[in-house]
Amino acid sequence: VEQRLEELRELADLAFQNDTSRSVFAALGNETRYRLARALAVAEEELCVCELESLVAVSESAVSHALSDLVDAGLLSRRKEGNWRYYEATALAEALFETADGRERR
Repeated sequence: VEQRLEELRELADLAFQNDTSRSVFAALGNETRYRLARALAVAEEELCVCELESLVAVSESAVSHALSDLVDAGLLSRRKEGNWRYYEATALAEALFETADGRERR
């Protein structure tokens, strides 16, 4: 039993020592962030905040915060043009949703 427990501790150490994907899945654990990331992953173009606000029933501030979290997690990229901010899904986000849906990558 002690040997098996030690093997399991080693497995846990190996699994979590360089866990860079946790922030990605944590970001998708919120309904607003999930909906925004998914919409951008299937969009054929980048979208501005004003367009994305219509997809979720939260305040403008909450949308901006959610988008910022998704950028920090590596799921979205952001481009600023004057007063406008445009967002686009990263290859990581597209691959995650395509894999989850059982679709082939584009």
